[in-house]
Amino acid sequence: MSWDEIRTAYQVARLGTVSAAAEVLGVHHATVIRHVDALEGRLGVRLFQRHARGYTPTEAGQELLRVAARVDDGFSQMAVRIKGQEATGELVVTALPSLVPRLAPLLAEFQDRNPGLTVRLLAAERLFRLESGEAHIAIRAGIDPPAQPDNVVQPLARIRFHLVAAKEYLDRHGRPKDEAELAAHRFVGLDGDGGRAPFNHWIEALAPGRIAFRTSGDPAMLEAICGGAGIGFASLQDSAARSCLQEVLPHRPDWAVPLWLVTHVDLHRSPKVQAASRLLKEGARGWTG
Repeated sequence: MSWDEIRTAYQVARLGTVSAAAEVLGVHHATVIRHVDALEGRLGVRLFQRHARGYTPTEAGQELLRVAARVDDGFSQMAVRIKGQEATGELVVTALPSLVPRLAPLLAEFQDRNPGLTVRLLAAERLFRLESGEAHIAIRAGIDPPAQPDNVVQPLARIRFHLVAAKEYLDRHGRPKDEAELAAHRFVGLDGDGGRAPFNHWIEALAPGRIAFRTSGDPAMLEAICGGAGIGFASLQDSAARSCLQEVLPHRPDWAVPLWLVTHVDLHRSPKVQAASRLLKEGARGWTG
């Protein structure tokens, strides 16, 4: 079985389109189609569902993606060891959009140290699957550590939050003097899974049903608070960068959000993942707000 065919199908499964895979591999799109068709013929199974938007892996395609990702990374790391370089190939890191301002400078430094490396920072609310090779490193938030099997989970930082509001909101509704007065105010909070954040629990306990404005993530939540939708939580770093926000209550330890550095056990000890993890953990020491 040809490794070129497997590598081609892996890139199609990872990227979702023939054109994107052709660009990454530096071949014509007809070559990509020929390789995929040949591999499906050898295996006797459909690896992809074809549709107008591209190629979606079948169950067999997902298995190919999982196995080929490990093999491809193994070849990359073999080249690293032979050449004596720290990291080459591609490093894929996934994190919440709100963490991008913290992560981007560190990853830029890592790429600068390793000019043969391409960094991909995937900022999204959804969880990318490490076991399928969608990412090498994930930075995840939550009170409890992520519990997916076969993942290596390390504490990274604790982000401190305080209660803030826009001056416009406080002028209209008054500045609460204590927690008893807070119960009469409107709040801005996170929607969906974000409702697990410690500060959302605190709001619900203090003033049930008073979260009048919900958003899908921290950036939208900050915009809503700045827009006067209600009182809400912001990290110390984010609120310091926004003149529209005024502190209502100072930081409390039970409002802090833990961050976790997550890698898959199969790639955890690869040189580039180890090197990137070290740099991220060093840089995150200052992420207190």
